[in-house]
Amino acid sequence: MDPVEALRRIAFLLEWRGASPYRVRAFHTAADAASDLPPGPVEPGEAQHLHGIGPVTAEVIAQASQGRIPAYLTGLEAEAGGTARSAWKLVEASVGDCHLHSDWSDGGHPIEEMAEAARAIGHRWAVLTDHSPRLTIAHGLSPDRLRRQLEELAAVNTRSTGFRLLTGIECDILEDGTLDQEEDLLEQLDVVVASVHSKLRSDPEPMTARMVAAVRNPHTDVLGHCTGRIVTGRGRPQSRFDAKAVFTACAESGTAVEINCRPERRDPPDDLLLQAAEAGCLFAVDTDAHAPEQLHWQSSGYARAARAALGPDRLITTWPIERLLAWTASTGCIGVASAAPPEGSHRT
Repeated sequence: MDPVEALRRIAFLLEWRGASPYRVRAFHTAADAASDLPPGPVEPGEAQHLHGIGPVTAEVIAQASQGRIPAYLTGLEAEAGGTARSAWKLVEASVGDCHLHSDWSDGGHPIEEMAEAARAIGHRWAVLTDHSPRLTIAHGLSPDRLRRQLEELAAVNTRSTGFRLLTGIECDILEDGTLDQEEDLLEQLDVVVASVHSKLRSDPEPMTARMVAAVRNPHTDVLGHCTGRIVTGRGRPQSRFDAKAVFTACAESGTAVEINCRPERRDPPDDLLLQAAEAGCLFAVDTDAHAPEQLHWQSSGYARAARAALGPDRLITTWPIERLLAWTASTGCIGVASAAPPEGSHRT
């Protein structure tokens, strides 16, 4: 076990046991830094010279670099028992990510760099979901820019083997519940993530109507970060809505609920995640990555999925690409029991 793997496993176990987002993120940050270390033994003092490495993570790095299982990891695994090992199988089953951004909107890296990073961590597919026009603060894509992006994405895929970057968008849910992009373009995309980014403090009744309309839209495949909350820094309270009505609509229409893995989001909260699970929803464990290293956050989302007793059949990010595309091409009114639609079905 190398230092990076050890640090990622610790981050996963901390998330699995419900540790603070700051603590979880510290181990992911340390893993990013440790990836720059040369092979071979490292002393704790050497590791601490790296940005983002403290005494605890430095000791983990030193022990792992010397061929030992770090004591910190051993302790967490002993405390968690066999259930955590079963939970880790969800991470190993992951083949994709439905939500990532490039420098075409508010991401910091080119499309091809994000695609290569996803391929490098073992994904077979990922979905490029840059923002829609009205989110101007995030440099959302106008219809013309989205058309140009689709051409660029096709060119990227011709240079990749064993991996496919799917077409998509993170589409703003407007106040009336409609989606912020032209119908003909939404029809062309492989995956549509629909998210609320404005008027997050609306009263529960209009917010519920807005979200229900969006998840019932046949173009919508995934409901993104449903509460809009921020749990780190100054924070932001979660939006108020009738969760039972929204998740029932998701389950009935076949729209997946996103388990957003960003440490500052952890959205939905645990109580709503359990409510969505009980409603029979499908889920997408998504990083909402804006940079290559953020793709590693996905393991934290799988830890939360495991705590909610969700198996791979409920998690679309563990599905092979053929099943995923058959599902997104359907009308969505398929529910969990028949999540892969019949051959020949299509979007209406």
